Amino acid sequence: MATFLYKLGRFSFRRRHFVVLIWVALLALAGVGAANSSGTGSTSFSIPGTEAQRAFDLLEQRSPGANPDGATARVVFKAPDGQKMTDPANKAAVEKAVHELQGGGEVAGVADPFKSKAVSKDGTTAYAQVSYKVSGMNLEESSRDELKEAGQGARDAGLTIEIGGDALQAIPETGATEIIGVGVAAVVLVITFGSLVSAGLPLLTALIGVGIGVSGITALATALDLSSTTSTLAMMIGLAVGIDYALFIVSRYRAELAEGREREDAAGRAVGTAGSAVVFAGLTVVIALVGLAVVNIPMLTKMGIAAAGTVAIAVLIALTMIPALLGYAGKRVFGKKARKAAEEKQRAEEKQRDGGGGAGKDNAGTRWARFVLRKPLMVLLVGVVGLGAVALPASKLELGLPDDGAQPTSTTQRKAYDLVSEGFGPGFNGPLMVVVDAEGSAEPKAAAAEVARTVSGLKDVAAVTPATFNKAGDTAVLTVVPTSKPSSTETEELVHAIRDAGGKITADTGAKTMVTGTTAMNIDVSQKLNEALLPYLALVVGLAFLLLMVVFRSVLVPLKAALGFLLSVVAALGAVVAVFQWGWLGSLFGVEQTGPIMSMMPIFMVGVVFGLAMDYEVFLVTRMREAYVHGERPGQAIVTGFRHGARVVSAAAVIMIAVFAGFIGSSEQMVKMIGFGLAIAVFFDAFVVRMAIVPAVLALLSHRAWWLPKWLDRLLPNVDVEGEQLRERLGDESGVRPEDPDKERELARV
Repeated sequence: MATFLYKLGRFSFRRRHFVVLIWVALLALAGVGAANSSGTGSTSFSIPGTEAQRAFDLLEQRSPGANPDGATARVVFKAPDGQKMTDPANKAAVEKAVHELQGGGEVAGVADPFKSKAVSKDGTTAYAQVSYKVSGMNLEESSRDELKEAGQGARDAGLTIEIGGDALQAIPETGATEIIGVGVAAVVLVITFGSLVSAGLPLLTALIGVGIGVSGITALATALDLSSTTSTLAMMIGLAVGIDYALFIVSRYRAELAEGREREDAAGRAVGTAGSAVVFAGLTVVIALVGLAVVNIPMLTKMGIAAAGTVAIAVLIALTMIPALLGYAGKRVFGKKARKAAEEKQRAEEKQRDGGGGAGKDNAGTRWARFVLRKPLMVLLVGVVGLGAVALPASKLELGLPDDGAQPTSTTQRKAYDLVSEGFGPGFNGPLMVVVDAEGSAEPKAAAAEVARTVSGLKDVAAVTPATFNKAGDTAVLTVVPTSKPSSTETEELVHAIRDAGGKITADTGAKTMVTGTTAMNIDVSQKLNEALLPYLALVVGLAFLLLMVVFRSVLVPLKAALGFLLSVVAALGAVVAVFQWGWLGSLFGVEQTGPIMSMMPIFMVGVVFGLAMDYEVFLVTRMREAYVHGERPGQAIVTGFRHGARVVSAAAVIMIAVFAGFIGSSEQMVKMIGFGLAIAVFFDAFVVRMAIVPAVLALLSHRAWWLPKWLDRLLPNVDVEGEQLRERLGDESGVRPEDPDKERELARV
């Protein structure tokens, strides 16, 4: 592989005009496609194999015009102190507002609160239920404006009006912190390279890659039914890996130039060596993201595939566009300080040859590696115990999908939620829909009545509405109002109780019952994600383990990498629970409302973090492997790996943390939570696991770390990640010799 990538790097360097033109043309093409696309995204949320989804599908089949997945809104009216909603003036104001709501072009129906008995017992609160023909994200902006403006006359009359429901759902917005994150990345690159040109290349190529990926997602959003969150997550991951992959290749190119290579040869060698690590690191991320398909939730699968496509683009750009742009950069990849340091180094070498100089000073990576080698057991224990302590809150993890009760208290959705809870009870915010399939029943109406009686007798049921039948009379729908809030354990137990009672109802009446609605769908999603977590972990970790065995020619190194990942991801989940569920330091991260952790958060974070964690493993340990196969002792190889890789890996981690942390400013709770989770997970994995635990374990294992059975060595393909075959082909040896430590130190500082 190294030889092929070497040729690709040289080709891109020589044909730089052609390569850059191709990528710019792809960006323009994707931009045109995005501009001409309606591309507002979708919120269709089908969950194959769940009872809630089967009930939705049955309703669509038996009642085509019912629009069970259409948007809904709840307009809540609160009378002034000392008044009631039934007072003539207040009642007239509400009826006028209902009439205004019915005039919307996308409105399927509006339930008058006085006819539907949606007035609280004390008479102070009422609500009108509005149903739409399309989903929330597909609503025209004019429909949302009409919803917000309806009842202005009632407001003028002194009534309080708040609106809840998914009709107000909009495309999530990211805050200014996203731009700050990119700015931090730019500062880190400048500090790392000491050159604006070298710092600008990773940023430029990452932005081009993300532009192509996100524009492509936008262009295909309608055709592929992609959710609005897909492009945000693709941008988040694409920016982080795009900057990091380019950073490693530019850094290796500068090191090759410092060894006296010609520019074209240096570009080829950089892509042939660092590019090999980029390919395998990218593959682990792609495996983790595409592996989300095993969960069998279409929206999550599409999010994973779209993000994986953006990562693949980042890899291709790093391998082709970076060497092409390096052809334009010339000597400007080194800043003035670096050029001055090179001159001073040359004078120091001449002085040393004359007998008047000594060895250069070790860099921070070298000093840290030697410290770990002196006290490996202590470093290992501190790292494991520290992450274990942070992981403790994960044992109290509560999963769920958010409703309006998780919105900030300043929003109209949350105010409407609270008004309904105060006036009617918390269960009215998440009613359950019980669908009765009476096709196999001799008396459908009697069967529906039996369902109503059985459900009414269950614990935690506040009310059951009479059954409403479709035109054919073979399908009925009952609304069940729990006494508890939608996200509570009691409501989840009620859903299971109704389903458990369905067997006896079927035996007695021949009718089948199914529970659906938003609340039941959320419960089913959480259960499905919980069940899929272990199979997903096994698949992703297993495939990546095999991939890393090919890269490192070792059994214990990939095993150590996988265990270190599990430790860092559990610690990250513990931090997420502490901040978003318990509220610790919540105000610092803009968390206005605590609650259960989103159901898809753990499995999505596991997928993304695993891929990113393997990035640092590949980049750092391949340098150690490279030194080991060239004859260095195990401890010496660890020092060499840190000497050449620690600074760049640290810079890459800081950049990735900054990019992910930038999404904490998003208005979307899921994006905010994932941004925080990924940022803290990268911090734990890069600076605790890879920088401390990994060298400590390798030091304790010594030669055993690189053990591979001979029969397995013969079976595994040799992909030449270290570039050994490339060096033989080029007729030279490693540019860094173990017997020349002074040379190593000087090169490490360039």
